Amino acid sequence: MASDKKPANPKLKVSSNGRYLVQADGSPFFFLGDTAWELFHRLNREEADRYLANRAAKGFTVIQAVVLAELDGLKTPNAYGEKPFVNLDASKPNEAYFKHVDYIVNKAAALGLYIGMLPTWGDKVGQYGNYFFNEENARAYGRFLGKRYKDKPIIWILGGDRPADVTQDIWNEMAAGVKEGDGGKHLMTFHPFGGSHSSTVFHHQPWLDFNMIQSGHNPASHNHTRIQIDYNLRPIKPTMDGEPAYEYPPDAMPANRPVGALEVRRRAYWALFSGAFGHTYGTHPIWQMYAPPKQPLWDVTTPWYDAMDLPGVKQLAHVKALLFSRPFLTRIPDQTVIYSGLGGGLEYVSVTRDGTRGKNNASYVMAYFPQHATITLKTERLAGKTIRGWWFNPRDGSVQSLGEFEKTKRKEFSPPTKSTTEDWILVLDDAAKNYPQPGVAIPQSKDR
Repeated sequence: MASDKKPANPKLKVSSNGRYLVQADGSPFFFLGDTAWELFHRLNREEADRYLANRAAKGFTVIQAVVLAELDGLKTPNAYGEKPFVNLDASKPNEAYFKHVDYIVNKAAALGLYIGMLPTWGDKVGQYGNYFFNEENARAYGRFLGKRYKDKPIIWILGGDRPADVTQDIWNEMAAGVKEGDGGKHLMTFHPFGGSHSSTVFHHQPWLDFNMIQSGHNPASHNHTRIQIDYNLRPIKPTMDGEPAYEYPPDAMPANRPVGALEVRRRAYWALFSGAFGHTYGTHPIWQMYAPPKQPLWDVTTPWYDAMDLPGVKQLAHVKALLFSRPFLTRIPDQTVIYSGLGGGLEYVSVTRDGTRGKNNASYVMAYFPQHATITLKTERLAGKTIRGWWFNPRDGSVQSLGEFEKTKRKEFSPPTKSTTEDWILVLDDAAKNYPQPGVAIPQSKDR
């Protein structure tokens, strides 16, 4: 008798409205990624098992890792003494090296995780890597990877933190090779240089299924404007922040980069409420898989295994819980819901809702307050005659009820605390929908 149980890693595709990723049956897929760039290069199998189990338990769905890693990934061997190529020849992959990659991909799949696989970091392409990869050999390497992982839960992420304007022909060749190898079975995007967009160079390439920005690691690098730029491009493609500011362990946070849990939350909600379909987390110990006796970068002293449970990463679980407690695939960004009070910088309140833009038919509205502010909203945008309100706490997932009140054209709101270090989400519902409290999942409609 055939089982009704869905596979752990169903095929992914872009939704019919071009804004989201969905599973093969049309169910929404929430991309919650982690930047584990050195995963294949630095960890042994037991360590990889430990890391992947931790991320699966925390609700991550995608692990972003690089086959040819940044930290001397060509010449420094992996945990088993293996280098990726024989005699540094890009046409001669070392089977022993790729067997270790296979193991991690398979372990991730068993845990329901997808690998956001970067074929190589950008420092090995064109002029950035003495033309190790060039227009003559990039397609063959892409074809090798595509064929090897065509039946695995992969999301292809080309690029790797280098400008693409002068290397785009090489990346196009590699993308073509991957597509030849896997038959076009998997989605593909591009990881851009810091403070830039995949869309700048590749938006009109047919191989680019969704856009990715890297908002960067400056604490002042707010990402909502960048997401809005991609959201408004044509043709429509999904977009997300694939590398925001990384969280530092509290005991090692540098004064010039004070990025902790609050900054992690701000970037997640700003991006998602501005039109992103998913979001990526990162922390400095984990991207480089630092552990003694290796020398760390960015003055990090906390080993990767002690950085897996930082406050920010645990709080990201509340993001998906909130968004999946209301209809997800009909969600749009809509700053026009704000009537007055919108500020800049840390006073920028971002708004998302469902329904059709410009019409008063939303079943819910959510507004993210990165700190205390007073905003007047056009509550007329909600359908129905009565509104039910809540304050959702993104630090612990708790809620405070505002009760029910008659709908008016406009209404003023301020978070329950006046702190500049506490963020809040206002959730307003058409009371007739009788949604549960924010954070409690509801059945999601499927994309058709």
